Amino acid sequence: MKKYFKHLGVDLPASLVVFLVALPLCLGVGFASTNVDGINDMPNIFAGIIAGIVGGIIVGVLSGSRIGVSGPAAGLITIITAAIATLGSFDAFLVAVVLSGIVQIIAGYARLGILGNYFPSSVIKGMLAAIGITLILKEIPHAFGYDTDFFGDQSFWQPDGHNTFSELLYAFNALEPGAIIISALSVFILILFNSEKIKKVALFKVIPGALIVVLLGIGLNALFQSYFPNLFLENKHLVELPVASSLSEFTTFFQFPDFSYLANPNVYIIALTIALVGSLETLLSVEATDNLDPEKHHTPTNRELKAQGVGNIVSGLIGGLPVTQVIVRSSANVSAGGKSKFSTIVHGILLLLSVFFIPTLINLIPLASLAAILIMVGYKLARIQLFKSMFNSGYEQFVPFVSTIIAVLLTDLLKGIFFGIAVAIFYILRRNFRHSYTITKNNEGGVNMELAEEVTFLNKASIIQYFYDAPEGIKMTIDGSKCKSINHDVLESIAEFKKFGAIDKNINLSLINIPDLEIN
Repeated sequence: MKKYFKHLGVDLPASLVVFLVALPLCLGVGFASTNVDGINDMPNIFAGIIAGIVGGIIVGVLSGSRIGVSGPAAGLITIITAAIATLGSFDAFLVAVVLSGIVQIIAGYARLGILGNYFPSSVIKGMLAAIGITLILKEIPHAFGYDTDFFGDQSFWQPDGHNTFSELLYAFNALEPGAIIISALSVFILILFNSEKIKKVALFKVIPGALIVVLLGIGLNALFQSYFPNLFLENKHLVELPVASSLSEFTTFFQFPDFSYLANPNVYIIALTIALVGSLETLLSVEATDNLDPEKHHTPTNRELKAQGVGNIVSGLIGGLPVTQVIVRSSANVSAGGKSKFSTIVHGILLLLSVFFIPTLINLIPLASLAAILIMVGYKLARIQLFKSMFNSGYEQFVPFVSTIIAVLLTDLLKGIFFGIAVAIFYILRRNFRHSYTITKNNEGGVNMELAEEVTFLNKASIIQYFYDAPEGIKMTIDGSKCKSINHDVLESIAEFKKFGAIDKNINLSLINIPDLEIN
């Protein structure tokens, strides 16, 4: 534990920033996920807070990630609401959450975390930029005082038929001057705190700008209430944390799974779905967080799957939503200077303490203040330097990068990622198509085709195309000396060309280190 406490000076302020980012996101995801019509046993939005606490403390302790932060993810909202509607009970859904955790633990021991190593870096960087742009676009309405959508929403389409861009138009028609003043001053303070001069001041290394922003928002709104009532922000523009009047009432916020639903086959299908999607989001976030890490530590992905599995078991047992590693919280941790998992764990403890001891104080925080914090997080994720760097890397990197951004903005995180991966794979196939062999001219006016080290079935088309385009009557040598492996389909194509194509075109063909297949 000593290695965690040695960074206490930076981890404590970072944990406070992550707490301020995570709190409204947990509430927003909790509200959206448990807003299912016709279900009588639906909990309040505390289900999102439970997942945040478990993600911070339980997963934080077990994870091998230095700066990754886990909690409820907006990307799972659609799956959660559909699952609850299918099962007809939140208690039944909790059973599926517990089972999904067991599946993730099994996946970790089966070493399936290696899948995280196969995400192209161009797509991961595109995902980071897309999340940054999405944060900015989604939080601008909250900064203007238009709080119709839940905090932390990331989907392009809204349940009311609106989308990310149309919400901006509605926000401009429903401005709250008090919210605009608070968010504008908050952004200014955060920019100031990010300057090199302020960073050198010892006091401000301990007190994060996010805390100043929150205190300013609370103070300004109190001032508005007393002297400028037309600027005062009502409860709908503030954090709305459930408040318990006693310990016994606080315990009612927790719900427990009804394991009699184990007889329902839909529970197992939903558990597998949550495990699959949650694990993919986690692996993507792990890769992205490691990319953001200034010290470039590598997170053990199999251990991460096990940690997420334990987290989901605990969350499901006490009434929480599914847990994944979340890039928004993780990037906030990086930006705030977090150095070890201590900041992650403490942020979970702060969530627990805040909902138990000071929920009334927390409910004074304007959403406009928190929106300003997230806008700055988004700006750091989608910085201009990233776009310049990707552009200078060449179109094979830049096109998948931009494609991922556009797809994430217009759909959701996972769909956008899969689209970006498809574009990246296209360029990989295109490169393989072009570089499966090299052609040189020999001294006799013919050509030598030298095959690459690895020749797969993906290279078959380009090789056949060259045979088709080869001029008649030349001398051709196909050299497999450098090959470590040649796909059987390619060998068949070469054998067919030797037996039929070369004879038809009067080509004098020689094979070097190429197995001679018999063609019927």
